[in-house]
Amino acid sequence: MEADRGLFDLTGRVALVTGAASGLGLAAAVGLARHGADVACVDLRAELCGETVDRVRALGRRGLALGVDVTDERGVRAAVERTVAELGKLDILLNAAGITKRVPSTEIRPEDWRRVVEVDLVGTFLCCQAAGRQMLRQGNGSIINVSSIAGFGGIGRGNTAYSASKAGVIGLTRELAVEWAPTVRVNALAPVQFRTPFIAAVLADEELTKRMIAKIPMGRMGEPEEIVGPVVFLASDASSLVTGVTLPVDGGYLAQ
Repeated sequence: MEADRGLFDLTGRVALVTGAASGLGLAAAVGLARHGADVACVDLRAELCGETVDRVRALGRRGLALGVDVTDERGVRAAVERTVAELGKLDILLNAAGITKRVPSTEIRPEDWRRVVEVDLVGTFLCCQAAGRQMLRQGNGSIINVSSIAGFGGIGRGNTAYSASKAGVIGLTRELAVEWAPTVRVNALAPVQFRTPFIAAVLADEELTKRMIAKIPMGRMGEPEEIVGPVVFLASDASSLVTGVTLPVDGGYLAQ
């Protein structure tokens, strides 16, 4: 039986991707466009999304660059409104914006701890809330949050704020999935370490990098393009009965 290629076809759909200027957000935004979606690219400053939008448009899709701090409720709401006004609707939200602060728990300043939680957890919620309102009005939508393997267990090295936030993202994903079903599907991804600017400081430490890779059964970190398949799956009709799930993209890390 021939495979139904339409399951993964996003033609005619509109996506909003936060953290779209680099790393997993950039790769996912371009990947969504490659599968047919128009993409609103969000980052702290609109100009940071220039390369992403150029690549989206080069694929024949419409692209929109929006400068937004995901912790700013009004800014997030305005980004959704502008996406709908200029691109027509909002079918897909990918929350890829995130930060960390690697400082021992005995030394991290409360304001730094709060900032990580504000961006990684509160920002994710604000984007879900604004997009969810629009999707519920439309009668459909798919939200994909980015958690982490750190949301399932401690990874050490002073990542308490990050790990707590990413565990919160998993709980948020489950709660919204139940609350908004069957209209809006809400899922999450839990990546292992990927070779992106987000972990540049880690990659600069050769011994630390080796120790991290040694914990991954597949023997390597992820490459940015490897996030595209899971994102497209959760965004598309291929996952039409999937909601409330956190999908590891981790080379077997969480199977141990």
